[in-house]
Amino acid sequence: MTDLSTNAKVPGAETEAQFGDYFALLKPRVMTLVVFTAFVGLLAAPASVHPFVGFCAILFIAVGGGASGALNMWWDADIDAVMRRTARRPIPSGRVEGGEALAIGLVLSAFAVVFLGLATNWLAAGLLAFTIFFYVVIYTMWLKRTTPQNIVIGGAAGAFPPMIGWAAATGSVSVEAVLMFCLTFMWTPPHFWALALFMRGDYDAAKVPMLTVTHGRRSTRVHILVYTVLLAALAVGTAFTAVGGPVYLATALVLNALFLKGAWDIFRRDEAASEADNYKAEKAFFKLSLLYLFAHFGAILVEAGLARFGFGGWA
Repeated sequence: MTDLSTNAKVPGAETEAQFGDYFALLKPRVMTLVVFTAFVGLLAAPASVHPFVGFCAILFIAVGGGASGALNMWWDADIDAVMRRTARRPIPSGRVEGGEALAIGLVLSAFAVVFLGLATNWLAAGLLAFTIFFYVVIYTMWLKRTTPQNIVIGGAAGAFPPMIGWAAATGSVSVEAVLMFCLTFMWTPPHFWALALFMRGDYDAAKVPMLTVTHGRRSTRVHILVYTVLLAALAVGTAFTAVGGPVYLATALVLNALFLKGAWDIFRRDEAASEADNYKAEKAFFKLSLLYLFAHFGAILVEAGLARFGFGGWA
């Protein structure tokens, strides 16, 4: 573990940074979701985009997402150092200095925003800039450490990529882009609250006011169920919009039935049962939530592909 005030490392900690350490600063697993949802937003938009322009748009959105991750790790290094899940990240483990992460994040942010604007349009670039600001300043620096609603409001940062992709293609934002934003926005709280249920010890140690810490596990389970019901209604309803269709509807019906069952399983169990079975329901729900969002956006992508050949939607 690193003493962040003195940059001292524990004996045996790695101090030589490798390429993989700098890449890890960009949170590649989170970047995967950013890239995929932005890609879907780009292709689902009712506009023709040159393949090279599309490639550049996704690249710069990905770089912007990675820059956000680096700035998040720079600011949250003290929290990461005391959480088991994050203690081996590049900064708390001593392999990368905080100043390096800050410099990388700032440079990549400016690069991504400017070049996205030059490659596509300045609306998309402005949305990317706002997304980086929202994630780093509004969520990371403010909400995360001050309110149990941190992940509810802060989830907006992860919901912007499909809207940015749509704007990159069309130069505008439509109802369909907002619906894709809302799909990710409503998915984020139950996804992270399930993680918080079986990782509560980490958040306690780091003094992060997650809902599990401030309101308890029972209240968190109720919130998961409520948000899952609202999410299911939104997800199924999206099937009857311009980005939906039969393939999307079938996907949404199956996945939301499973998601609702998972939320109900979490809701109806008592604390003793949760401790006894090592949070199996919460872990299963969290794993399903990863598939949930990718599958919904994958179905939107399939509908967009079918539409280009005259088979998409309800026509």
